[in-house]
Amino acid sequence: MTTTHEPLLTTLAEQIGPHKKILVGFSGGLDSTVLLHLLVRLRAEYQQLGCDPIALRAIHIHHGLNPKADSWVEHCRQICVGWQVDYRIERVRLDICQNGIEAAARDARYQSFQRELQPDEILITAQHLDDQAETFMLALKRGSGPAGLSSMPSCMPFAETTLIRPLLNASRAELEEYIQAQGLQWIEDDSNQDDRYDRNFLRLHVMPLLNQRWPHFPQAVSRSADLCGEQERLLDELLSDSLNSLTTLEGAISIPPLGNCSEAKRNALLRRWLNQCGVKMPAREQLQRIWSEVALARQDAEPRFRLGQYDIRRYRQQLWLVPQYQLLAGAILEWDIEQELVLPDGLGTLIRSEENGIKVRAPDGNEQVTIRFGVQGNVSIVGRQHSRHSKKLWQELGVAPWLRERTPLLYYDEKLIAALGFFVTKEGQSLEADTGFSVQWRKI
Repeated sequence: MTTTHEPLLTTLAEQIGPHKKILVGFSGGLDSTVLLHLLVRLRAEYQQLGCDPIALRAIHIHHGLNPKADSWVEHCRQICVGWQVDYRIERVRLDICQNGIEAAARDARYQSFQRELQPDEILITAQHLDDQAETFMLALKRGSGPAGLSSMPSCMPFAETTLIRPLLNASRAELEEYIQAQGLQWIEDDSNQDDRYDRNFLRLHVMPLLNQRWPHFPQAVSRSADLCGEQERLLDELLSDSLNSLTTLEGAISIPPLGNCSEAKRNALLRRWLNQCGVKMPAREQLQRIWSEVALARQDAEPRFRLGQYDIRRYRQQLWLVPQYQLLAGAILEWDIEQELVLPDGLGTLIRSEENGIKVRAPDGNEQVTIRFGVQGNVSIVGRQHSRHSKKLWQELGVAPWLRERTPLLYYDEKLIAALGFFVTKEGQSLEADTGFSVQWRKI
């Protein structure tokens, strides 16, 4: 319990609650400087009251976008040293190909936060009321639904811990008043004046007009965002049982029951399924295409729809979310079976084993051992009288198309010996006179 009645400090103490390990995002700008100063003051008050101490750390993200970025690093270092706050500087590289600089910088920040967080440590960031209004307006510009318009929650799960935004109800004017009263120094990022960026355009040209006409516009927008968030939480609750019944243990979602739903309910269920999988919320048009181009594609097709870093694919009347894998067809890896073989694209390793794995005959002295991917044509396997086309065989074995392409195939010269983990061909069968050996596929 804090001894002061200052609203910002009181709100901060209430939001943090029992948490005592804190990582704060510290850019050195006005907002995060206020937040870090408040946390330092709160730490001191807890110490005076004999409460459990607050373990406070700050992280500064160096995006490498501004020529002054190195001087900002030094500024933040000096602040943290002066306030006795442990700090970390993290340099990031931005991938601006998909969503532009603003989104890339935000994604890089939160990826860094996620990597840096320690067990039982919460993350605190400095977004305020005006940021919330801008985020709402940007979502409105994109045509977002209630989930997007709910903008930023003050508290949310993040990276197996909690993200708290304790300044969301404080306006920028309040933060400016605080920082002036405390005599604090902060960084002014000159890129904030560049109205080519959408958020800056809103901040510089649109929000001042709206605030002039309606002085409480940010507060009204924040209430609308809260209401949208409330509606989304209600839908989460109402659709939870339906979603659980449609989702398999492997994480796929069943198509036929979705076909019996209204379009609105189907879209709501698909959004929540994708959200559970950690995928960024798709646009309405994308959901319509997933349904029409993947779920309703002809039965003999193998459709896919690219969504960010994933593919939506159909298999056995289910929709699956599959990472975009490296194409391995045509790859040939020579293998000395006495040594461990590292497979490409994170597939794991192969080792010769005496007990575990799939048993095959030993290669003749002059046979070259290789690992390949993507079997084609007819295959004769142990236990089957007749050969089968590889596609039919995979179907019988229940192997999804994207896993067929990533199954290591053991070859001796040009002869297929085994599909590791699934079958041995007649040419690879270990006879009684030949003790053979086992191949173990250790997956990551």
